[in-house]
Amino acid sequence: MTRKTKFILIGVGVLVMGGFVTLSVSKKRQPSVEVRLEKVERRDLLSVVTASGKIQPKRSVDVSSDITGRIVGLPVVEGQTVERGQVVVRIDPAQYQANVERAQAVLASSEANAAQARANRVQAERAYVRARDIRAQNQQLVSQEALEQAETQRQIAIANLDAAERGVDQARAALREAQDQLRKTTILAPMTGRVTRLAVEEGEVAVPGTFSRETGLLMTISDLSVIESRVQVDETDVVRVHLGDSVEVSIDAFPDTTFTGRVTKIGDSSIRGASGGSSGLTTSEQAVDFEVVITLDNPPRNVRPDLSATARIITDTRREVLSVPIIALTVREPEAAGDSARRARESAPAARQGATSSRDTSRARRNREVEGVFVVDTATMTARFHQVKVGIAGDEFFEVLSGLAGGETIVAGTYQAIRDLKSGAHVRAAREARAPGGSGGQDTTRRRSS
Repeated sequence: MTRKTKFILIGVGVLVMGGFVTLSVSKKRQPSVEVRLEKVERRDLLSVVTASGKIQPKRSVDVSSDITGRIVGLPVVEGQTVERGQVVVRIDPAQYQANVERAQAVLASSEANAAQARANRVQAERAYVRARDIRAQNQQLVSQEALEQAETQRQIAIANLDAAERGVDQARAALREAQDQLRKTTILAPMTGRVTRLAVEEGEVAVPGTFSRETGLLMTISDLSVIESRVQVDETDVVRVHLGDSVEVSIDAFPDTTFTGRVTKIGDSSIRGASGGSSGLTTSEQAVDFEVVITLDNPPRNVRPDLSATARIITDTRREVLSVPIIALTVREPEAAGDSARRARESAPAARQGATSSRDTSRARRNREVEGVFVVDTATMTARFHQVKVGIAGDEFFEVLSGLAGGETIVAGTYQAIRDLKSGAHVRAAREARAPGGSGGQDTTRRRSS
């Protein structure tokens, strides 16, 4: 072999080795995405609806006055326990006592008029009978005209007596009304409970609350033996709440204690004006909330109405079900999701794809999107999108109904990495472990990367 041939063979070998080295280096330098990885496992899940509201007694009564008058006695203080029938307010009775005396005098006068009318009727009756008998014996002694006049006087006397008796009834009714108003100058407790609000002071004028409840309010008496938490639940969550659901209630005034309770009432109509009419929102943009009443099992002894509270209503439970982190669930269009998802979408009616306006186009795009997770092939460290169907949402995990068998390694973060990740991309495990609660999941909202 000549020297020239040796140099040629050596050069070819160098080129081949250089090619292998270049290819190896290029593979090693192929970019990969740093992600958090997690196994698909079975867990116990709780579906929870969170809502805030106020602590209220089950029964409370606003005490107001039925008459107008100055308060001359207020024998109770706020926070005092009162018994049913106990005097709580006294109003100056002078005016109403005078009205009673006036009504009594009018009744006496009416009864006297009635007695006089009764005597006149008796006299007119006798005069008519006498004239009738005389004319029956001798028509020359009493004329027909005189008999008719006697009959008329008798009828007038009867009518006057009837009017006088009606006047007596009217006077008696006026007296009963005056006596009733006099009794109302002393206001009694309508129920046994605690005075949770005292809105007046002695010397102020009490007015009827016919036109304004706040103006006429004297005090509020509450029965604190049964305590409720009344919370506002969004329209998207209220359909998942049922009577009897167990609830965990946190009261801001008792930060170290959690109270248990049950859902005892669900509002059938929405709470009007919950979002505030001054915000400039139209009717379609305003939030729609429904009131849910929760009865506490063992409320604290020194609880007060209107304390702020937060309720976690447990609407559903799942035991040992496949689950994935909430942050791992994302949405992709069928083209990005893979052939299986694309074929499933292509089998849908073609009418769903005929949108012409921009709004219809965006709606059609949302209808085409599928939910799934990125499953990682640990041998090649490539992530591919797999369509899954999810069930209830827990605090951090979704229940998996179909699409995964368990044991797969999936991409579980970060949110930015999942949002930008493409099917078939190379990934590498992040050095730090996934922080507890890092899914950023919420009780009632499914966060999906997009």
